[in-house]
Amino acid sequence: MRATRPVAAVLATASLAALTAACSSDTAGGGGDGALKVAANSTDRVPMDAVVAAFTKEHPDIEVDVTYADTDQLQSTLRTQLSSGTAPDVFTVWPGNGNPAAVQVLHKGGYLADLSGYGFVSKIAEGDKSVTQVDGKTYIVPVTFNGIGAIYDKATLREIGGTEPKNWDDVLNLCERAKDKGKVLLALGNQTPWVTQLVDYALAATTVYTKTPDFDDDLAAGKATFAGSAWKKTLQQYLDLDKAGCFTKNPVGTSYETSIADVAQGKAVGLVQVTTSIPQVQKEAGDDAELGMFALPASDDAAETRIPGAVSAAYGVNAAGKHKAEAKTFAEYLASAEGQKIYAEEGGTLPALPNDAFEADPALDVLIDMQQNGRTVPFMDQRWPTPEVQQTHFTAVQKLFSGDASVDEALKSMDESVDAG
Repeated sequence: MRATRPVAAVLATASLAALTAACSSDTAGGGGDGALKVAANSTDRVPMDAVVAAFTKEHPDIEVDVTYADTDQLQSTLRTQLSSGTAPDVFTVWPGNGNPAAVQVLHKGGYLADLSGYGFVSKIAEGDKSVTQVDGKTYIVPVTFNGIGAIYDKATLREIGGTEPKNWDDVLNLCERAKDKGKVLLALGNQTPWVTQLVDYALAATTVYTKTPDFDDDLAAGKATFAGSAWKKTLQQYLDLDKAGCFTKNPVGTSYETSIADVAQGKAVGLVQVTTSIPQVQKEAGDDAELGMFALPASDDAAETRIPGAVSAAYGVNAAGKHKAEAKTFAEYLASAEGQKIYAEEGGTLPALPNDAFEADPALDVLIDMQQNGRTVPFMDQRWPTPEVQQTHFTAVQKLFSGDASVDEALKSMDESVDAG
């Protein structure tokens, strides 16, 4: 059993583009026609299963049927179900405005129940209200706080004779050490669309937002562009890491699942991922594996390094659901101290609401420390002006890595998505 340390809940000023693994339609907790229907992300399977088990023990009269799917399928299926009146009672909703299933987007269709009267609302941090509310009303339950960093196996890092990098040159040198030992520093599964964004988000936290923290506001106001910003440096650094052999040999031909396996099997030292992937890496690497995480440096000055961190898993209640009373009870449990503690501990992340009883995985220390020192930045897509930008970004990165687009062309396509919105 790995040691943990108690922390207060960590709160942020922005939201997370919830990211998920391979498509699945497996269910947990029942499946009868009278069951409360819940839809969640595949990477949230472990924590949601644990929450459902605890919830149904406390509420044996409520049967819960959970369906899991990856981001693309979950978003597209949910939109279809909501418009046809067949949507689940409770479902994953992304904070902010960054994709087709984000709270601000779904609210426009009248699909989300108003949760403003729930007890948990008063506990939401002031900075998180902008990504959980619309026009002053709350429409989602924020459940966890997540981050993006380099998750690694400490034994593999020792094997290559390396230490956690503090600046950009350290990263490149660490890549060389890994190659000398027949490994790669970072496994990368860019075949899976949502994975494409993680490395440049991790880099942009420093390259873009250290010096221009209001970039997204300026972008929305037409005062800034991707092409005319430090995003150009960010994407170039992304390609530079690939050219230096820091990544899996063929990232576009590598899936999220394979990248996890490469770390677990010692083929890669680590991978840049959301912290909710820590339990999956741990499971595949074995209980004896000791994992760590560091913020990915992107400059020569270690003091400039920032890490993306934000509200992560969040759930909405179907305004037209068939089991409104049960859905309310389940939503309140997700917001409870017990529910959030279970979800965070099982999911390798942090509670979104204050929770003094929570004990964090030591691998999360860097996220906790940087948040407490004001060195986290929002997940970028949740503050972009239109949901289309994120989808364009996925495609743009895949084209970069397949040689079908230049950095300038990638950024131009993202700016065009902003203009089209």
